Amino acid sequence: MTDELIQAQVSATRVACRRMSDVHLKALQDSVDQACRVPSGLHWDRKAAAHAEIFNVLADATDDPLAAPVLSNGVGFAYDLMVAAGHAVDGMIASSRQRLLACLRAGDAEGAALEMEKHLRVLHYMWRVANCAARRG
Repeated sequence: MTDELIQAQVSATRVACRRMSDVHLKALQDSVDQACRVPSGLHWDRKAAAHAEIFNVLADATDDPLAAPVLSNGVGFAYDLMVAAGHAVDGMIASSRQRLLACLRAGDAEGAALEMEKHLRVLHYMWRVANCAARRG
């Protein structure tokens, strides 16, 4: 199930890149900047929610009745992965967002899709590690 969710996000990111406007790029940059300003640590869930909001902004950018709901569904998926992985992934998320924005600005749909895929796969791996550690107690 996770692989299908990731692939759906990747495909929808490709669509978003192809339909990206300057207004949407500004909204994405603002979303990333806002997420990076939220303090980490004790309030990691708030920061994870702010980071996950990028999926809603990408959904708005697609203006596509099929891709937009897929990206919107990514909010909860990404949020759950980030919360489980913990605040140690904060820097990794911020770096990934900057690479994603660079691809979107360049109109590089394949680069944006690859960045989204790598990002979600690493988060999923970290989620699995965190869950395994929690089960061991």
